[in-house]
Amino acid sequence: MEIIDEVFEIILERKKEAPEGSYVAQLMSGGQEKILVKIEEESAEVIQAARIETREELIHEIADLIFHVLVLMGHENITPEDISAELRSRMK
Repeated sequence: MEIIDEVFEIILERKKEAPEGSYVAQLMSGGQEKILVKIEEESAEVIQAARIETREELIHEIADLIFHVLVLMGHENITPEDISAELRSRMK
């Protein structure tokens, strides 16, 4: 998905440049644990939205979760291509 690549590139840029006031830079500076806490929080919000919220709210929460997973990927130097390759290997 093109948008995933675009967002990931911005995340890598924020990681490298660490501009003041950048949410991504703030997460990156907090290290893996800070990012994992956000993923845990966003995962819970996806589950809650799936159970009791509207479709639009669920979409919003899934987007938040995907964003934070992309931040973790950037932190760990895992690319969307790495994930695509893993998914492709599971289709064999």
